[in-house]
Amino acid sequence: MSRLRHDRITWLAYAQLGLWGFFLYGFGPVVPLLRDEQGTSAAVAGLHSTALAAGALAGGALFAPVARRFGRSPTIWLGLAGVAVGVSGLALLRPLPATLAIVMVIATAGMLVVSGVNVLLTTRHGPAAPAALAEANAACAGMGILAPLVIGYTVNAGWGWRPGLSVVVALIALVAVATRTPRVRAPQVAAGAARRRPVPPAAGRRRLPRAYWIAWGLMAVTGSIEVCLSLWTADVLRVHAGMPSGAASAAVAAIVAGMFVGRIFGGRVALRFRPIPLLLAALGVSLAGFSLFWVASVGWLAVVGLVVLGLGNALHYPLAISLALAVAADATDQAAGWSAYSMAVGFGIAPVALGWMADGVGTHLAFLLVPGFIALAALLAVRLGRALPTPAPASV
Repeated sequence: MSRLRHDRITWLAYAQLGLWGFFLYGFGPVVPLLRDEQGTSAAVAGLHSTALAAGALAGGALFAPVARRFGRSPTIWLGLAGVAVGVSGLALLRPLPATLAIVMVIATAGMLVVSGVNVLLTTRHGPAAPAALAEANAACAGMGILAPLVIGYTVNAGWGWRPGLSVVVALIALVAVATRTPRVRAPQVAAGAARRRPVPPAAGRRRLPRAYWIAWGLMAVTGSIEVCLSLWTADVLRVHAGMPSGAASAAVAAIVAGMFVGRIFGGRVALRFRPIPLLLAALGVSLAGFSLFWVASVGWLAVVGLVVLGLGNALHYPLAISLALAVAADATDQAAGWSAYSMAVGFGIAPVALGWMADGVGTHLAFLLVPGFIALAALLAVRLGRALPTPAPASV
């Protein structure tokens, strides 16, 4: 069994990913409120997900060259600075074109954070990387629990969603200041690793193996599940379960709470079991949780289903990205950049398709896209297991 070593660099990486998680999980409940504010349809409001996708494409393209030029740690901080500036702009801007543009900027910056943390933890922890990535995403989910609750509170207090979402700006500043104190220094050693061991020019053009692209497709599908839930769950809770807007926005935290618990314990489980069977089990739990959520017509039962759904979703991304980066060998920066494109596919297509269906048949029926995504993810996971070398590079 591999052992995961927690050092200051690892803890800081967890915190940095958590800061991105506050925006990512906080923005989902904001979309229905933006739709009401801007007077648009569900499909048009779903264009904010397309803006996230466009930003993910840009961030994925930028990560490898920026990391080679400045190092991975400075690239992560650059991304967090971009998120802070973008959220500040989102709090000030109201027209639809402006909010779409600023969301794209935020997503571009966010992908620098995600890619940087993924590569840093993968290269630092080796065989224990799946556990490290699960814990990092637990930190992300933990902040994601806080964000909908804060936004739900500010909405119920009559202040609107902007003050709640803007909390992330203060948190980014707080972590940045903390790393500059004498006892908590930024990971200069790890940050300089990319500069001391520059990526060879050929690595930028290295052909990634077939197993990587299957994992890439798996990330796109599981990302579609997560973003659909993030953006439209509050709407289903309002319409089908009869919850008020503020409570429905806050209840989205139930998914993230399940993900938080699943990733905390999943990190330990990932040290003991092979990733493909673990991933298939997680998809099964997701399907069970979704079924309970979808049939529930009362709020508390729907929330229980969301917690179970979150428990299953917890390991989808950490296991898929750890497998993808492991099979990429010495092209991890390139692989991390391309992985952002898989998220862009999920963010850009699935929620818009769900929104288009929701305009025709209602959000509740349109949500039946989600079990379809779960089934497709299971098929890809089986195919990935067959394509992996033996033993699997990401096996722990």
